[in-house]
Amino acid sequence: MNKKLLCFFFYIVCFSFCNLTFSQEQEVEKPLVQILQELEKKYAVKFSFETKSIEGISIKSPSLKLSIQQVLIQLNRDTNLNFEMLSHRFIVITLKDAEELQSQIQQLKEVVIINYLTKGISKTNNGTITADTKAFDILPGLIEPDVLQIVQNLPGIMSVDERISNINVRGGTNDQNLILYEGIRMYQSGHFFGLISAFNPYLSEDITISKNGTSAKFGNAVSSTIAIKNGDKLDKKINAGFGGNMLSVDGYAKIPLSKKTEVQLSARRSYTDLLVSKTYDAYFDRIFKDSELNASSQMNTLLAQDENFLFYDFSAKFLYDIDNTSKLRLNVMNISNNLDFNQVFTTVDNNFQETQSELNQTSYGASAIYSKFVSNDLNLSAQVYYSNYDLDAKNNNVSNTQVLTQENKVEDFGVRLDLSRTISKDIKFNGGYQFNEVGVTNFEDVTNPNYTSLVKEIIRTHALFGEVEWYSTSRDTYIRLGSRISYFGKLSEFLIEPRFTVNYKFLDYFRLEALGELKSQSITQIIDLQQDFFGIEKRRWQLANGNDVPLITSEQASIGLSYNQNNLLVSIEGYYKGVHNITARSQGFQNQFQFTNDIGHYTVNGIDFLINKRFSDFSTWLSYTYSKNDYNFNEINHGNTFANTIDLRHLINTSLTYNRDNFKIGIGFNWHSGRPFTSPLNLQDSSNSTIEYSEPNSSRLDGYFRADISAIYKFKPSKGINAEVGASIWNLFNQTNIINRYYTFNADDAIVEINNRSLKLTPNLSFRLNF
Repeated sequence: MNKKLLCFFFYIVCFSFCNLTFSQEQEVEKPLVQILQELEKKYAVKFSFETKSIEGISIKSPSLKLSIQQVLIQLNRDTNLNFEMLSHRFIVITLKDAEELQSQIQQLKEVVIINYLTKGISKTNNGTITADTKAFDILPGLIEPDVLQIVQNLPGIMSVDERISNINVRGGTNDQNLILYEGIRMYQSGHFFGLISAFNPYLSEDITISKNGTSAKFGNAVSSTIAIKNGDKLDKKINAGFGGNMLSVDGYAKIPLSKKTEVQLSARRSYTDLLVSKTYDAYFDRIFKDSELNASSQMNTLLAQDENFLFYDFSAKFLYDIDNTSKLRLNVMNISNNLDFNQVFTTVDNNFQETQSELNQTSYGASAIYSKFVSNDLNLSAQVYYSNYDLDAKNNNVSNTQVLTQENKVEDFGVRLDLSRTISKDIKFNGGYQFNEVGVTNFEDVTNPNYTSLVKEIIRTHALFGEVEWYSTSRDTYIRLGSRISYFGKLSEFLIEPRFTVNYKFLDYFRLEALGELKSQSITQIIDLQQDFFGIEKRRWQLANGNDVPLITSEQASIGLSYNQNNLLVSIEGYYKGVHNITARSQGFQNQFQFTNDIGHYTVNGIDFLINKRFSDFSTWLSYTYSKNDYNFNEINHGNTFANTIDLRHLINTSLTYNRDNFKIGIGFNWHSGRPFTSPLNLQDSSNSTIEYSEPNSSRLDGYFRADISAIYKFKPSKGINAEVGASIWNLFNQTNIINRYYTFNADDAIVEINNRSLKLTPNLSFRLNF
């Protein structure tokens, strides 16, 4: 499938939508009072209301095939009234307030699957998956609602190396994901260099994940979209909590300042610079064991080694409800990882030498969002944000008597204007304009030999977007059609990116879903050298320049079928994804193509299958993903197709959770086929200090297996205070998994095999108080 085919599919859907809309019967509207009388007779119910509240209201009659509950949902949507069943017979009608009306205008999306895998995760009719951390139940291996760990339990989403900073959605790389925190684009998403989510799990209440059919208002990312938001409603009472685990302590608070204002605060800091735990040992070993920091020199004798590592994050949100129709939200956040690494050596001439190295990774962000509920059918909003990411490293190499200083900095400023207009009771239009200015600075300074490089690039992007959402009268069919039009100033490129979503319910319990999109991306991560930033954070952000780093484009289409009845969910979805203009330097090759500059593409064909059964206090599921992910470069491998570096053909997850009263427990098993790697033709032959490799990615590691377990117990130590104790074990059976393999030379110029191992058995404990 290519862009032309996807565009053809899009226009077919457009034509079908227009034809379907035109062919619908034009029903005559009736006075609401007459409709209520008809409903009372049909369903043997009685409506209670004030006559003035329904005067002058005329609507189309609800379908006679609907249940009374479905009828009330439609009446609630079609009028400015609330319909509440007091019993099986009596229904009271009241006026909606302004906040309810605004909520109705803001979204047409409806939840079609609740408790998707576990409580707190739902799937909506527009193809997105939402997670509410306040309602979150439990997932195996997790004792906190870690946002980016939760999403990895969804079919088609995983991390090829267990790191949150390397989430792969349907074969895409992490830098191809759009991660938004309160509208701020994030270029850093993890602590401990990728093992822990950098977003506070106790204020991040609303998470939306889109794997395909993305809303037209989101752009500049060719894979998935993950949008994270804190609570957006005034609680009008103090709500706070604090706690800790075997890595960090944290706290949060929601504090009303007046009837119209509130501030939300959260902070977290590791204590790993003061106290070392078993969890810290496992994490440190996973990240640093095979890095440059842990590589010993055979020319010197290591006498002492000391590392000082810490991470922290902070966020604040100010909520101001100006009046019943206007709101202002201000957000600030800060994320940081800091590592100081000192070593003491004796040199070959028996002198002492001390080296000091450091690695600092910091993000700052701020956003302001103003929304105005103009009328019952019009909502406007304006947003401005700033995002700053800075990665600094100083590496003191003893064996080469060389000091390397590096910096990678991203500054992103954006403005977006949104308009939502309800055209009719079944049709809504969303549109707007977005401007972005992204600047990337790369600095490098080397001693022995002396070399300095400073490169800064800027891209300004203008985008117009619009989409139409439509519901059938029966609410069985939902269609969203949209497009994004982007102009990239520096590149002088103009792109049109159509998107579509179709959701059709039939035979009561079945749903058919079709999604498609064209997308583009102007910023990506590359790897110049595997040892950059000590080999820990070796990826650096870089902007497209139209030459050796082109603008990335993609197309994706999927079709799925699901059955949901009696707490049994069965779904299957097939998809195709093609991503073009990728560079070889962004793929992390550790073979004969490590230093090759080439441009190519990858294509992914796959199937996601899920069966989820919920009964009594149990929820169990089995998910299976098959995907085939292949590269094709212009020059590499003579232009022939070969396996993607993150191609995992088979992936299986099965889990069981139990939740009763105040006790929750979950156990899960994860298995996937081995990752591709390139093996040498002869491990003993290192002639000319080069390694002769076989065909690229023609070998595979052994399969990966991991079992996780977690449990949470809640109790009340006193009135007004809720406590929670949690325990988890990651890799319960301490399975040794090789997640990456490459080859290099040792001090004797012999070829050595380097195996990166997964997390070993990793326990964790937590304790929290909420009040």
